[in-house]
Amino acid sequence: MDILTLTALSILVAGFVVGVVVGLTGMGGGALMTPALIFLGVGSGEAATIVTADLTAAAVYKSGGAVVHARQGSPNFELAKWLIIGSVPMAFLGPYMVKIFTSDAEQLDKVLKLSIGFALLFAAATYALRLYINLRAVRSGGHAGDPDPKIKVLPTLLVGMLGGLLVGITSVGSGSVIMIALLMLYPGLSAVKLVGTDLVQAVPLVLAAAIANIAIHGLDWSIAIPLIIGSVPGTILGSKIAPRVPQSFIRRGIVVVLTMSGVALLDKAGWAPLGREETHPVLIVVVGLVVAVLVPLVWGVLRKEQGLPFMGAPTVSELDNWTYGRSTHTPRQRKDSATDRVDGPVD
Repeated sequence: MDILTLTALSILVAGFVVGVVVGLTGMGGGALMTPALIFLGVGSGEAATIVTADLTAAAVYKSGGAVVHARQGSPNFELAKWLIIGSVPMAFLGPYMVKIFTSDAEQLDKVLKLSIGFALLFAAATYALRLYINLRAVRSGGHAGDPDPKIKVLPTLLVGMLGGLLVGITSVGSGSVIMIALLMLYPGLSAVKLVGTDLVQAVPLVLAAAIANIAIHGLDWSIAIPLIIGSVPGTILGSKIAPRVPQSFIRRGIVVVLTMSGVALLDKAGWAPLGREETHPVLIVVVGLVVAVLVPLVWGVLRKEQGLPFMGAPTVSELDNWTYGRSTHTPRQRKDSATDRVDGPVD
């Protein structure tokens, strides 16, 4: 009966909203879901309880996406294998490493909030970096696309280990940090291959992290069940309406939200540069406004540096599809058509 409460309804709604955003943008759910639940104050606002429930829900809704991609033959299973070998042990060990660091519940909550706060800022930075890398690739002629690249075993293992540790401790990173690393290591891999591979490796990753967190902290079903019920249909709906939604505004908004959430969690944890005795909501709002203004300005400057107009094509949504410009056109032809906006996602 604890599930049938107003709190459960708020969790369900939060799960649905974040699920829609995940479906729209492909952004990792942990980067948005965990801070949303912390700010809602569910589970007494304890970060460990929320991280555990979030990871459990992610194991469910990521499994559905992985099955769809596997049936379509899109994942690179060899690449996913090496990522899993690196990530799963670290995802399982991550929560135990935090437990060794401190056994005090209050100190543990502070450590987790600090970790999640920095992870969110890192996710925002890598999300923006991903777009810039693809912008440079487009201007240099793009990548021909290699559906079966030679696997760089050691770098791939290290990426898996870092991503696994980050996910095991904070639940953030499986869909944001790992994705940018794959893009840098295998720039010629197609969009559908990247997404499919990331989903396949993410399932055992988040499952291992969830099992370890459940073993240490237990699982609050009153959070996990409404979270699953809300996030699964939200993700499906987001995927269906994605072609009809202006992606550039959503993606820029995510960078702003991630930055504000990261700063807010650092503030909530009493991070010294922000003060220890009180929160600073005005500072967080100012940070959000500054980022909202600076993001398009900096993006315009980077476009100019690449010889493109301050605004126009390729748009943020086109770049985030990874496949923009990866055709038989030459770089010069692509430059000449840079002002021709392409409506909707690029296949």
